[in-house]
Amino acid sequence: MTAPNTSAPAAQMAAQTRGLARVGRIVAQSALLAGVWFAADALVRAAHLPVPGGVVGLVLLLALLFCGGVTPRWVKAGADWLLSDMLLFFIPAAVAAVQYGGLFRADGWRLALVVAGGTLMVMVAVAFAVDQAARLERRLALRRVRHARARA
Repeated sequence: MTAPNTSAPAAQMAAQTRGLARVGRIVAQSALLAGVWFAADALVRAAHLPVPGGVVGLVLLLALLFCGGVTPRWVKAGADWLLSDMLLFFIPAAVAAVQYGGLFRADGWRLALVVAGGTLMVMVAVAFAVDQAARLERRLALRRVRHARARA
């Protein structure tokens, strides 16, 4: 007779613990991102700025990432989860659009033109931002290499 396999329940429990830890990390990081947005929105309201709170929040988060106040691993899992489920956040907008069928029949081509133009502008802006970020990363990497060679 063979001994019962006691490692299977332990492995299953370890997997469940890792899964719970991952979910907890995602929740905490999403809460941190929401907290940055909430603080930025409160700042915009208090200062009566003509900029959306989300934009100020992104700038604030970018500044925190660059100065080292927040490390990328502190927000990566939460940001990845939010980005992976981004389409779900647009479902209410699609449902609302269905309610305005007459508007789309009358001015649909204008709306489509605005949406296409806006999408094109966003794509160009994102491409520019990614290009600039890649250049910055390359410059920083070269600076680190030069600094390491100078010390060696």
